[in-house]
Amino acid sequence: MRPVLPTLTALAVGVVPLALVAAPASAAPAGDQLVISEVYGGGGSASATVARDYVELHNPTSAPVGVDGLSVQYRSATGAGNPSGVTALTGSVPAGGYYLVGLSGSGSGAAAAPLPTPDASGSTALSGSAGTVFLARQTTALTAPPTGSLTADPRVVDLVGYGASGTFEGTPTAAPSAATSVARDAAGKDTDDNGADLVVGAPTPDAASGGSTTEPPAPAVDATVAEVQGTGTTSPLLGRRVRTTGVVTAAYPTGGINGFFLQTAGTGGDGAAAGRTASDAVFVYGTAATRTVTVGQPVQVTGTVSEFGGMTQLTAAAAADVVALPTGPSVAPTPTTWPRTDAERERLEGMLLSPQGPFTLADNYALNQYAEIGLASGTEPLFQPTEVADPADAAAIAAVTQDNAARAVTLDDGATTNFLTAEDTPLPYLTQDRELRVGAPVDFVQPVVLDFRFDLWRLQPTDQLTAADPLPVTVADTRTAAPEPVGGRLRIASFNVLNYFTTTGEDFEAAGGDCDYYEDRAGNPDTVDSCEGPDGADGPRGAAQADDLARQQAKLVAALDGLDADVVSLEELENSAKFGVDRDEALATLTAALNADAGPGTWDYVRSPRSANSPAAQADEDVIRTGFVYRVAAVRPVGESVIDDVPVFDNARDPLAQAFEPRRSGGPQSRFVLVVNHFKSKGSGAASDGDTGQGASNLARTAQARELVRFADRQARTVASGRVFLAGDLNAYTQEDPLQVLYDAGYTDIGSDRAPEEYTYLFGGRVGSLDHVLGNAAAMRTVTGAHVWNLNAVESVALEYSRYNYNATDFFAPDPYRSSDHDPLVVGLDPRPGRGMGR
Repeated sequence: MRPVLPTLTALAVGVVPLALVAAPASAAPAGDQLVISEVYGGGGSASATVARDYVELHNPTSAPVGVDGLSVQYRSATGAGNPSGVTALTGSVPAGGYYLVGLSGSGSGAAAAPLPTPDASGSTALSGSAGTVFLARQTTALTAPPTGSLTADPRVVDLVGYGASGTFEGTPTAAPSAATSVARDAAGKDTDDNGADLVVGAPTPDAASGGSTTEPPAPAVDATVAEVQGTGTTSPLLGRRVRTTGVVTAAYPTGGINGFFLQTAGTGGDGAAAGRTASDAVFVYGTAATRTVTVGQPVQVTGTVSEFGGMTQLTAAAAADVVALPTGPSVAPTPTTWPRTDAERERLEGMLLSPQGPFTLADNYALNQYAEIGLASGTEPLFQPTEVADPADAAAIAAVTQDNAARAVTLDDGATTNFLTAEDTPLPYLTQDRELRVGAPVDFVQPVVLDFRFDLWRLQPTDQLTAADPLPVTVADTRTAAPEPVGGRLRIASFNVLNYFTTTGEDFEAAGGDCDYYEDRAGNPDTVDSCEGPDGADGPRGAAQADDLARQQAKLVAALDGLDADVVSLEELENSAKFGVDRDEALATLTAALNADAGPGTWDYVRSPRSANSPAAQADEDVIRTGFVYRVAAVRPVGESVIDDVPVFDNARDPLAQAFEPRRSGGPQSRFVLVVNHFKSKGSGAASDGDTGQGASNLARTAQARELVRFADRQARTVASGRVFLAGDLNAYTQEDPLQVLYDAGYTDIGSDRAPEEYTYLFGGRVGSLDHVLGNAAAMRTVTGAHVWNLNAVESVALEYSRYNYNATDFFAPDPYRSSDHDPLVVGLDPRPGRGMGR
């Protein structure tokens, strides 16, 4: 159950230990209060030297200091919200003594020494190289302590920011590793500067035998599991030592969860979800105890009740705290539809469930890292609120947001493994012949346990899932080999090609630039993280080396050929002029690759205006640009392309316009103008730039939409038909302000009009369309259909060229799937003379 955070006033009165009341700040330069003396986060790593993560406290004073009401809390190096793990402390630390807090870790390293018996235990997993540890004056999570240097927060006794942490005292420490910790000297020096006070060295955990003391445990009281859980937001037996019985329904002796689920014998089955007031199951934490149990076994457990990370748990500190019982009534899975409220979920917390009703795969982004899958109850995925509701309608936005929250649940793998560090272990769920695509129907075929962990409601399999295990679900295969028909005699499309650069990072460094890379499990660079030239100019953003570019290009060629479009507007192409060559060089290279696959002369590209390579034209251009490729047999360009090089696009990409004439129904009356765009991104910009739930730089994109209307009106006058199509990545969802500007100017969004339940993008587990093709009234009279070919956004990122050799399983194939992170939109046209006239 998730605890209710007390007010700070209540905390100051109720939980601050007497010996620490007078200390207003977190540092102790005078040696007059507890300090965090050592932090180790390598437990469980293959190269670990100690089997568990731990935090060591030191009392530099001449009197014992009580720790009842204190906790050790952890936040990741990049975290800016509440700490993700809280371990409550009890007992006291003797004068000059130490107190050891044992945390997560499987002890999988061959050289890993066992952690001495700790004074307190938790299941928080620390990073081995960077993070923040708080010694807090409360046993509930701190509410968003600030980032940067923190030395005067009355809620914090002490903190250590290590490695590249965003929160620290003074400066963060140097970065430790799986084989090292950060530690103070024996005197517990604390000068308000983590970087000066703690050094990297061999781990030296001091346990209870080294001098720390704890109060003797209170006698255990007998209680049922339901009494331990209680009917409120926290257990009524919080902090008490209890003895209870039940059946083991799931156990995780490996993988980092380090515990098992216990459910009252004879509970569950049909009807068990109705009328329930308290859960009949609880999580039992304890590595040693978990190694003694098996699923289906009846046991008696003795342990201390706590609320960890929002879930009630018992801590069984030793194997002796779990005693096998004679065979008795079993536990049956409880059939239930997904409960929409937290209160309903609380009453089923930890229980063995048989989820009923339709589910839809809603998110697979973390599948590549944590082997977890986002699900949505029902037959639809989860939606970006501004895709389906007016941003100005607060009630409508809230309704979408609330429905998303009510339907969302995460299907986990029974482990906390990070597969970006455990890269030699094959991923569960995803295999070379099993694709898990967003939007696919999901059915449960095995029981699962309802869990609350890392701030999400989760469904866990009954043991740690590996690549060789059967899945607890079946997922429908929704992949298609080609787009659906859209009618018409001609097809146009929009496609963001995900930073296609023929200048690799390696090329750029050879020319004097400096690059950082994302690397595969062998340490080979795959893609550029960042590149900067000697003059500070931005460098390439795509492939790291030639072999990476070859993989990227193979997938893009397969996608573009398979798209079956006659004209494709492209976004995120390299602007080759930024690298000292012709602006079109990368576009020409991609076209040559298309012709090598489809046959000589099949494809061509639209040339940049003659002036586009000039220093003046390039001064305000980005390193990425837009462009067109087209099938020579289908259309021909008419006149020179036109770039709208005006200041409003200085933080984005300039629109590029080109008139086309179909060859099969040719003549001036069949011509149309296509304008390709790539507006300012949502991820950066001034905080005052009109976010209003629409991402950063909303005002900039809205201004760009107004200028696009003016530019398009000028281009419309260059063709007799007056037909204009606007295409590209507008970085705006369908109901957002920039699109409203285009609607008010008489343009129709063809995707939402002709393919209303198809979307081009996935972000944060929510679908929506950032990629659009719009037509004015004259153009719309020629439209015969539209379709989003879901070959990218709905596929796992593990398939990208940029994730080559990231896992023991090789997911790369030179096919179109996950050739980008955006899906292309295809539009069918019948542009014969006379259609669409009368503008």
